[in-house]
Amino acid sequence: MAAPVPPPNPEHLKFLAVYGPEITDLALAVRRLVMEEARGAVELIYDAYSAVASGYSFTGRPSDACIHIAVYAKWVNLGFTHGADLPDPQGILQGTGRQVRHIRIASVDDLKRPFVRKFVKAAVARAIRSDKPAAPASVVRAIYARRRRPL
Repeated sequence: MAAPVPPPNPEHLKFLAVYGPEITDLALAVRRLVMEEARGAVELIYDAYSAVASGYSFTGRPSDACIHIAVYAKWVNLGFTHGADLPDPQGILQGTGRQVRHIRIASVDDLKRPFVRKFVKAAVARAIRSDKPAAPASVVRAIYARRRRPL
């Protein structure tokens, strides 16, 4: 049996609370799915300008994050740093940038779609790993003074 997913950082929960219980629960469900597949990743948390975001890196460096979660008022984006390189023959991933792609998660039922976990597993498999991996942790990296989202 796999080890349980570590509980969310208390500060992370505080940042999410402004979105209300429905979006907070959705964000935590997305986090749980990511943490199940990215065991050993360092969770990097940002209370940012337009979203509460978290990145998942096996080295602890933000630039090595393979997956990110961005929480908005009505949905959660599950993002893939190198999503443009992931196989996506059905065109599920959204985004037009050179690298990043995402899936919009509007309800917990969206997480039950098999391709969601498939993309998470593919992103983890491609992740940059260090011969000296960082210890798993949940770290608040930044709290932005100005925000364009609920306070």
